[in-house]
Amino acid sequence: MDTPLVDGPARDHPKAVTALLSIVGYAAVVGAFVVPSVQALFPQLSLAQVNLLGHAIAAVNSVTVVVLCAGWYWIRNDEVEKHAHAMVTAFVLILLFLSMYLPKVAGGGTKEFVLASAYGWVPLWEWIYPAYLLMLAIHIVLSILAVPLVLYALVLGLTHTPTELRTETPHRRIGRIAAGSWILSLVLGVVTYLLLNHLYSWEFVTA
Repeated sequence: MDTPLVDGPARDHPKAVTALLSIVGYAAVVGAFVVPSVQALFPQLSLAQVNLLGHAIAAVNSVTVVVLCAGWYWIRNDEVEKHAHAMVTAFVLILLFLSMYLPKVAGGGTKEFVLASAYGWVPLWEWIYPAYLLMLAIHIVLSILAVPLVLYALVLGLTHTPTELRTETPHRRIGRIAAGSWILSLVLGVVTYLLLNHLYSWEFVTA
């Protein structure tokens, strides 16, 4: 890996490229939630289809956590090429997540936690529901904040050699923060998915 994978403007202006990609990503998610003209671009989904996408999203996010942890392990052991492959793979998985998440919320809807259990009783409700809300809030905030960090680390990684990344860029510092917040966000997302879909009950709110 003596030469960067990507050259040109992205190498010279990584912050500008990061800002542009971040704006596109934020706009796509916000549009899927609140802009009717954007929501109209997606097909209307049944509850069964929404459930299927929810399960698939949880599976993709779980795999992403494993890939990110592997990438972190490899860079700690100076296996740079394996680390790079892992991080690019994780980013591709997040794009796959978005390809399912946007249709799910724009063409289907969302689920809301309700006071009931999937098994007919409500164990530890006074603890579980506040914990669920806290985890969901942290998951959402980290998801929002991690976007530019992840993109910046990725842009730097693709446009600089390993030597340049260590000596000329903040890739190592930004990468640690990005990966840490990304992993925590994904883990909390999977935990809240399990609580909502498999341990307690929910009500469906259409888009």
